Amino acid sequence: MTIKDTPEEWRIRSTETPFVGNKTSVRTDEVVMPDGSVVHRDYQVHPGSVAVLALDDEDRVLLIKQYRHPVRQRLWEIPAGLLDVPGENPLHAAQRELYEEAHVKAEDWRVLTDVYTTPGGCDEAVRIFLARGLSEAEGDRFEVEDEEADMEHARVPVDDLVRGALAGDLHNNCLVVGVLSLVAARGGDGLDALRPAEAPWPARPFDS
Repeated sequence: MTIKDTPEEWRIRSTETPFVGNKTSVRTDEVVMPDGSVVHRDYQVHPGSVAVLALDDEDRVLLIKQYRHPVRQRLWEIPAGLLDVPGENPLHAAQRELYEEAHVKAEDWRVLTDVYTTPGGCDEAVRIFLARGLSEAEGDRFEVEDEEADMEHARVPVDDLVRGALAGDLHNNCLVVGVLSLVAARGGDGLDALRPAEAPWPARPFDS
């Protein structure tokens, strides 16, 4: 048996959007079950995101720490951001986020993993990139605002992040998934065997 997620869509009898926000919305679908019954499913509609696990030559990961109001915590995270433009190339978006949040560029880019963050209640898809060959970006720093204006930066050894994730000290989805995927890739076929940065992404098809 092949263990692989497969596309499928049950019939939607009706749909409405009771809330539209700045970046996301909430949708209510009447979904027909396989037995013919009908249920209501409410979920957040999300444009998708990218995240960057930036690994330096000393085996440290570039982190940022910022306030996240829904969970009332300041979380250590890897640089990440929304796919603001429909069809946007996720690699370009990831390069932009790394520059804007850390003023860093990278020479080598790979796809580390693709995930749905909370598929029971949100259609957000995230592509996590591995970026290596780091150096400071040229030009002026990007002017941040809101929560990003209060960000902290750090570079933390991979082993410390693994321990923090398993101890329950680190909670950001992209950070935890990214670091554990990195360790798994190293223990498997190696980082150079990861998918290329422009690998197809069915969850969020993009222009080349």
